[in-house]
Amino acid sequence: MNRPQDSQGRRVAVVLFNLGGPDGPESVKPFLFNLFNDPAIIGLPGLLRTAVAWLISSRREKSAQSNYDYMGGGSPLLPGTRSQAVALEQALSERLPGDQIKAFICMRYWHPMTEAVAAEVEAWAPDQIVLLPLYPQFSTTTTASSLKLWHETYRGPGASRAICCYPQAEGWVEAQAGLIREGLTAAGDPPVRVLFSAHGIPESLVTKKGDPYAEQVEAGCRAVAERLGLSDWGLCYQSRVGPMKWLGPSTPEALEQAGRDGVGVVLVPIAFVSEHIETLVELDIEYRELAEEHGIHPYIRVPTVSVTPAFISGLAEGVVAALDRSGTAPFGPGCQAAWKACPCQAEQRQGAAA
Repeated sequence: MNRPQDSQGRRVAVVLFNLGGPDGPESVKPFLFNLFNDPAIIGLPGLLRTAVAWLISSRREKSAQSNYDYMGGGSPLLPGTRSQAVALEQALSERLPGDQIKAFICMRYWHPMTEAVAAEVEAWAPDQIVLLPLYPQFSTTTTASSLKLWHETYRGPGASRAICCYPQAEGWVEAQAGLIREGLTAAGDPPVRVLFSAHGIPESLVTKKGDPYAEQVEAGCRAVAERLGLSDWGLCYQSRVGPMKWLGPSTPEALEQAGRDGVGVVLVPIAFVSEHIETLVELDIEYRELAEEHGIHPYIRVPTVSVTPAFISGLAEGVVAALDRSGTAPFGPGCQAAWKACPCQAEQRQGAAA
């Protein structure tokens, strides 16, 4: 593909990956169908998985629409990601003044989706591509699914590399720590417990498939707690569904324990970088009501990192560092053990086999 003649320096495309969300009531069902039809989410054979995805999306459509009604009928995830893309472009332009930087947003389950975004990147004709999931912790259900589909779809120019995770990267840790400091200040004098709430996954993904997600969440929480010198903190997991055993304790269980212990709660969405249904409805409405039932005062929910300077600066540093390498690697400390599902381990195995 021919590059524009007036270009200067390298053309660097940064592809930001996230789940996406419905933009209106009519897109709730197809969004849910796309989500549950992903083999990374429901590991059934194709036709059976499709039937199950159709059944689940049909049954959940009305209740999900009711939840999205609290946010004006659709998810704020895409507008929030656009703000992050603009901020990241600016931060990278300052660090790489001789290059042309363009951030592309690629959502897994709703627009803008992979096929369309891959075509946009191809048309822009980059020299270098950095794949940057907006999932700080790697999981087969999020990062792996997004990157797999991208690699199957993109056929355009540009040398590509991926940042698989950044659970303990400096910018991520400092952004979380800064927001928690503000939450603790707002809490005042009453004793409070900092609860880090991460999106849950079935326990079998860790024990049987070697998913490093839980380890990375735990390591990141420890890093933030150490940065702040916290003495009373815990980790819990939200959004549990279905009959399988999920990572625990659940966030409702942790809130019940805080109520029994007579402490307030500063709740931190440690696995999310943008506001969406799991923060604005689950944490702000459903769990707040639960906290009130258990006499938890204060109950303070820390915002997601969004476009906080430390977070955006950290992402920019990760992109710049990635341009000096190939393949897949974390920014900052990644996996602390040899997890079977870790993409870096997979690349090492492939290299050894070759």
